[in-house]
Amino acid sequence: MRPDTLLFHDNFRLAPYWWDAAPPETAREPLPDSVDLVIVGSGYCGLSAAAQAARDGASVAVLDSAEIGAGGSTRSGGMVSSGQKLALTNAIRGVSAERLVRLMRESAASFEYLQRLIADEALDADLQITGRFFGAFTERHFEHLRKQGDLLREKTGVTVHLVSRDEQRSIIGSDYYYGGILVDEYGGLHTAKYHRALRGLARRRGASLHSHAAVERIERSGAHFLVHTVRGKIEARQVLVATNGYTGRLLPFVSRRVLPVASYQIATDALPAGLMDALNPGRRMISDSKRNLFYTRPSPDGTRMIFGSRPAIREVDERAAARLLYAKLIQLWPALRDVRITHAWKGYVAMTGDKLAHIGVHDGIHYALGCNGNGVALMSYLGQRTARHILGFDAAPGAFGEGEFPLSVAGMASRWAVPVGTALYKLDDLWNGRARATLS
Repeated sequence: MRPDTLLFHDNFRLAPYWWDAAPPETAREPLPDSVDLVIVGSGYCGLSAAAQAARDGASVAVLDSAEIGAGGSTRSGGMVSSGQKLALTNAIRGVSAERLVRLMRESAASFEYLQRLIADEALDADLQITGRFFGAFTERHFEHLRKQGDLLREKTGVTVHLVSRDEQRSIIGSDYYYGGILVDEYGGLHTAKYHRALRGLARRRGASLHSHAAVERIERSGAHFLVHTVRGKIEARQVLVATNGYTGRLLPFVSRRVLPVASYQIATDALPAGLMDALNPGRRMISDSKRNLFYTRPSPDGTRMIFGSRPAIREVDERAAARLLYAKLIQLWPALRDVRITHAWKGYVAMTGDKLAHIGVHDGIHYALGCNGNGVALMSYLGQRTARHILGFDAAPGAFGEGEFPLSVAGMASRWAVPVGTALYKLDDLWNGRARATLS
């Protein structure tokens, strides 16, 4: 392991790389006495809901317990899909054929919605549709990815290219994988710029945003709700909880159904001239077939590499995580051995028992959450979709608002669930890693 003085840049920060260009915002304006809609959570879902509801004529207040933009939305990798992850997980098991079609259709619609919103509103988000490569960790995984590629074509209609190991250097400058599949309809954006643009849009349409306004409880008051915060209370006709991996214990109904999982990432210093062209010539999003997968992408300006994975069985601090992630990074790209790390951070993703996002209402309180690591486009779409349903413009909530929102055993026992699950994933990857070594 390199000494810290050589590994960490002189200006190393324990904060998302994205915040350099668009930091979170303090918004301590007084709370309104009453509004039509209170939205708890200022992520992509909450802001999209706020912008839509305000456009439809509602008075809206968005509340966050921390700074506006300090949560999971600006801590992600910023990868954008059109529903491929839904097709490649067990989420489709046990779902009726008719509902599956509509889930896939809405997932594709979320990708189109994001692109249209950014274009129509001229949002500064650095959106680039460059495709995503899924690398096979073993030869057996390559055959599995081949089948998954066929499933993607059938279920989502996306363009999938099978990439052999001999061909993969045209996609990724590494021999780490045994080929894989390339999906064209995939991209990435700048998470914090997009968030800043969304909050600007919500404000222009009339919504108010309030930081450091943690919600302590929500109580029914006749036909309205009283939302009690650390900064006072607001009367609201409707309440939407869009806190995703940061829900905590505010709503026990929700906390028993989602599992917050920490996602860790690092960003490198600017790469030497020409190195990015060698490592990722198409500037694509990249992930792999391991249980504890690697996921990586270039920064939107193409100068740095951003890399994420689960660094250890238990949660660790970001500096320790950076050391462990660096070791994984150079497994994939030995050419980055001398490049220093400038940023390390983590954020929480909301996982659900059925691997589906859910929108709905419980005891009169609306919710939209459970991105399962696929939230940039989907949660933006579900935010506006939920807002229109709350205000009565859409009679049906859509496919993500149907069916039971199942209890999550892991969510109810989250202290041990993530470490145990990570340990099992690690054992599976070690087993496959030995198979790689045997075949090499």
